[in-house]
Amino acid sequence: MKAWQKIILIIGIMAALYLSPPASTVSAAQERFSDLNHSRWAEDSIHYLAQRGTIAGYGNGQFKPSSSITRAQAVTYLIREMYPDRKYTMSEVQYRDLPRTHMFYGEVAVATSLGLIGGFDDGTFRPDAPISRAETAAILSRFYKLEPGSEPSSKLTDINEHWASEPILLLASNGLVGGYADATFRPNRSVSRAEYAVFLTRIIRFERAHAIQSHNWDKLLPYMTIKEKVGQMLMPDIRMWAGKPSYSINAGVSSMLYDQQPGGLILFNKNIVDVEQLTTFNHQLQQQSGDIPLFLSMDQEGGVVNRIPGGTNLPGNMALGATGQPELALHAGKITGTELRALGVNLNFAPVLDINVNPDNPIIGIRSFGSDPELVTNFGMKFMQGLQQSGVIPAVKHFPGHGDTTVDSHLGLPVVTHDRQRLEEIELKPFRAAIRSGADMVMSAHIAYTALDDTKMKSKKDGSDVPLPATLSRKVMTGLLREELGFQGVIVSDAFTMDGIAAHFGEEEAVKLAVQAGVDIILMPKEIAGAHQAIVQAVNKGEITVEQIDASVKRILSLKQKYDLFQREGDLPTKLLAAKQIIGASEHRQMEKSIAEQAITELSNDNNRLPYRMKDGDRIAILAQNAEHAALIKSQLSVTDLGKRYTVETLLMNGNSASDISASMQRANFVILASYQFRRPILEHNWAQYQTLVNELNASSKPYVLLSLGNPYEGKYLHDVQAGIAAYGAQQPNVLAALKVILGVNEAKGTLPVN
Repeated sequence: MKAWQKIILIIGIMAALYLSPPASTVSAAQERFSDLNHSRWAEDSIHYLAQRGTIAGYGNGQFKPSSSITRAQAVTYLIREMYPDRKYTMSEVQYRDLPRTHMFYGEVAVATSLGLIGGFDDGTFRPDAPISRAETAAILSRFYKLEPGSEPSSKLTDINEHWASEPILLLASNGLVGGYADATFRPNRSVSRAEYAVFLTRIIRFERAHAIQSHNWDKLLPYMTIKEKVGQMLMPDIRMWAGKPSYSINAGVSSMLYDQQPGGLILFNKNIVDVEQLTTFNHQLQQQSGDIPLFLSMDQEGGVVNRIPGGTNLPGNMALGATGQPELALHAGKITGTELRALGVNLNFAPVLDINVNPDNPIIGIRSFGSDPELVTNFGMKFMQGLQQSGVIPAVKHFPGHGDTTVDSHLGLPVVTHDRQRLEEIELKPFRAAIRSGADMVMSAHIAYTALDDTKMKSKKDGSDVPLPATLSRKVMTGLLREELGFQGVIVSDAFTMDGIAAHFGEEEAVKLAVQAGVDIILMPKEIAGAHQAIVQAVNKGEITVEQIDASVKRILSLKQKYDLFQREGDLPTKLLAAKQIIGASEHRQMEKSIAEQAITELSNDNNRLPYRMKDGDRIAILAQNAEHAALIKSQLSVTDLGKRYTVETLLMNGNSASDISASMQRANFVILASYQFRRPILEHNWAQYQTLVNELNASSKPYVLLSLGNPYEGKYLHDVQAGIAAYGAQQPNVLAALKVILGVNEAKGTLPVN
């Protein structure tokens, strides 16, 4: 055996943790060192390895970068990288200079038992001797089993006859080591702790880059720490930091990206100012994401749930359902995806596949395409496909279905008691179709379905027995969704800030239960550090297997690959120019207008009271729920192209007295009575007030229209409404399209998509 081969065998895998406990308990990911002033060239590598839990300092912020690294220390770093979960043994080994009391005795025993190390001819191990540059090259090339690279042959002048020339040249051919200015390598020179950190970081990043470029996730996974893998399974929000909205990278965001390494982020209105700011922010976030890109997500359903600043909002899902034309949903998905992608957003929590069969549903309503399973399925699949074709990941929601609940899962835990046959006929139908059509991501619902899982747990809120919501149920997430329905993509939870989860189960316990159930990504943990730690600890305790974590991370990486997220897109100026051209483009606005106009539905029109033919000098009274709706209706009246002179008086249902409202209606030639019911229990809506006004208008034979801007269920609570129009949203395109029908510019073409 050659001398350098003996050295490799000696160092091959000895080690363990240098001056610290095993890697599973190291907190070095947060460790920063204060003695790197003269080693700035190695600072990135040192902190990179500290973040990975590979290296640790001497305490008090000391790393001692200039000190020589010993053979034992050098191999310790490699052991942490290559065998972080190896259990140490105290098997007997025979080295004259390694008594059982030596701090690395157990680690040497492990390496010996694996057949990876041996001693020198004199029976010594020499664990505390400094390691040389030649020995370092030999260790790294052996440990990582490198293949010859394409770099030009090295011109190093002092290695030709050296025992380590082969491993040195191997690393040099891959661009991992170089020489000094005088063309020497100085193979026998000892290596400092800083220099060794650079060598090791280079090779780790080199191997990771090769795995990513070849999309070889099985190769990449061993180069990811447990903490990094768990980070991929977390998607926090970053709305606020230090009491202020996060519009750009701040210390809080940077710290979280460094410490927890989340796989994605969800953005809200508090992160958004305008197109330029959001595009810049997303670009900066990806720059800080390291070699694995972020999912950057939004809730851009269209209609009432929208985030795109100044973009094409589109009239919403129920408006699409009212058109009766699924192809319009395909166009809506494409437009939505195209604008999101231009902003740097690559994941959209849409479409909503909930079937809104319950008018009392306080949270879904007009977010649904309708109450018919076939309609929801057809429109949902087209919207999903439109997003996919634009290069944005759709996340269909909320599995197994949120359409027949009377509790908002943001505020409580809904329970659905329908039997399995009913769930198959209604709730599950669009999700089955989505999976057959290639759904990439499914969002779980924080709703208990007793026919699917009747397990109960003690509530941390009040000690009562509460049913297990789908998000935390292995029977639902794995048994039904994965095994029975055959879904192979990524499962993401609904937000963990919602009381359907947070109030009863406690975040850390709920996070662990969700992962055990089969959820791949935890959305919006209240406290990301605690959620991260809870999963890591569950893995360390054997409550969650490493194999399950790896399976989730592999699904996440595969989805990022599928949508080309590893292909970093252009420079910021190019992105900004493209975004300004795409967001709200004229062809997008035209489709927005077309959908809105084809959605407007006539709810009632006794004796052809509509359209109302406006005359010069008319007085229009607008009664609305709030000032925003009143102002929107008034502003859109001015763009209906009637060319008439008229006056408008606006009043608020809860802001003006009954006498003021009556007087205004009496003065008016035409009354627009705007109704908006959404995000509150339907029975708490002020139906009695509306009925009183309808009765008064009917009694006076005053021309009027009931303009439904929200959930179109007025017919369930009001009677004798002589003229009614449904717009399915209080957005500009919906309101303008409705006014054009009311005033005779267009005809009502929509069909009510709910019973």
